[in-house]
Amino acid sequence: MISPRTLRNLRSELSDSLLAKVGIVLVLLILVMAIFAPLLAPHSPTDQDLDRAQLPPLGFSATENQTTQETVDGEVKIVEKEVTVNATASHPLGTDSLGRDVLSRTMFGARTSLLVGLLGTGMAVVIGVAVGVTAGYYGGRVDDALMRMADVMLAFPSLVLAIALIGLWGQASFEIPDPFVVLEIAPESMPDDVVLPGTVIVVVALVNWVWFARVARGEALSVRGEEYVKASRSMGASDRHIILRHILPNSATPILVLATIQIAAVILLESALSFLGFSGAQLSWGFDIAQGRQYLSSSWWIATMPGLAIVTAVVGINLIGDWLRDALDPGIGGEGGA
Repeated sequence: MISPRTLRNLRSELSDSLLAKVGIVLVLLILVMAIFAPLLAPHSPTDQDLDRAQLPPLGFSATENQTTQETVDGEVKIVEKEVTVNATASHPLGTDSLGRDVLSRTMFGARTSLLVGLLGTGMAVVIGVAVGVTAGYYGGRVDDALMRMADVMLAFPSLVLAIALIGLWGQASFEIPDPFVVLEIAPESMPDDVVLPGTVIVVVALVNWVWFARVARGEALSVRGEEYVKASRSMGASDRHIILRHILPNSATPILVLATIQIAAVILLESALSFLGFSGAQLSWGFDIAQGRQYLSSSWWIATMPGLAIVTAVVGINLIGDWLRDALDPGIGGEGGA
């Protein structure tokens, strides 16, 4: 239950911060786009139309070379002409090299990135808080062993460690039925399932749990020496009761702030893995950027639009994280694990 004082701090900080309001708007925009993608997308993200390949976004035009056969003086010759390709309202953000709608793919890609960010961060919180609270509360050899393990994890760059783990375990994925399609609310042409890269979710959790462990350990070290904890222990309270009743509630604020910021870091990590081909998800912002990189000189929008979506999501989440930090605990120092 959120205390009235916390609510007042949140409202006060929000009313004074334009950036916090911008962050909330940006994140809400991405969330609505991801949740209602089957209803909002103008086309199925997997439908191909080679006759409409590489159409530019509205307000832009592109040129392409076309070869035709012409009869000149009784001889058939191949003539190459430069033609102008105009945008169409049915594809407001253009199409990719296979004629797939860029806007639709960006909307559905938001689902993968956000779900990986939320689920991966959630798993990292569970692992990191369990390790950190155990280390900070018991101290001694338990603390030394657990935190040295965390130091070893920090010695490896996140992306390199993620690639190594994916190479070890392979690309496993699982499908979640789309409720809008199952209930026949969305058009039948929309994908039936949301494909999530299961290995990536586990990997980003294993890469990022260390940061939560360090924060939770610090809070546990601070709280375990408080008088009310000593009083609770003298009355016969078990370690489990003290941890659940005193340690975890006092660690919630910094963990919440760090989790918000880490979601943005996980989205960036997932996009990097998808870009490099280690994710296995076909509807992902990173995957679409990789597909469009070879067309940057001629069809820049293929890679640019999902790239802008990543920037929008990450900036919005970080602005919300800054708002929560300033409102809940101004003393928290910046810390991140991407």
